[in-house]
Amino acid sequence: MIVRSHLHGMILASFFAAMMMIGANITSMVPFLVIGGVPITLQTAVSVAAGLFLGKKYGALAIVIYVLIGLAGMPVFAQWSGGIGTIFSPTFGFILSYIATAYIVGRLTEHNRTFKRLAAAALLGTAVNYIIGTNWMYMAYMLWFAAPDAFSYWMAWAWMMVPLPKDIVLAFLAAWFSLRVYHAMYAKKRMPSTKGGIA
Repeated sequence: MIVRSHLHGMILASFFAAMMMIGANITSMVPFLVIGGVPITLQTAVSVAAGLFLGKKYGALAIVIYVLIGLAGMPVFAQWSGGIGTIFSPTFGFILSYIATAYIVGRLTEHNRTFKRLAAAALLGTAVNYIIGTNWMYMAYMLWFAAPDAFSYWMAWAWMMVPLPKDIVLAFLAAWFSLRVYHAMYAKKRMPSTKGGIA
């Protein structure tokens, strides 16, 4: 965790909330990245990174800020969507899962910064995102949304196999980068002060 104070944590949480908005709408630049109505975004990676960098409290807070902004009506969800009606979207489970992802990743890595620990937490957070999101999507299609022809539980998971390799790679990259940043900050903190010049 790189948070130094409450103010620092709030600033970084706001930054990661903004990153979620950007990561959500990469499909506006690459519109073919939509599989079975599910946009392929960078939100999973950002939520994992929020937990790795900010810890459970501020990492989850960053995602809560993002979700509340979207539910308030700002078009910050995937494909520039937003509003309270998004709750009934088949993909809203993924939005909710980002909070759990950031919290779990942060919880597991706040006091243990080895690469193995960071990578395992990042992969677990990604799994939580997929499990919650995919099951919500299946439930939505079966109960209140118009399901595609021959839709099944396994079809829902088949759709999610498309972005999975991308999210696994990004989980490892987020773990590696967060460790580099942490070590750089720690080394700087331990560096002897040269204030006052050389006698």
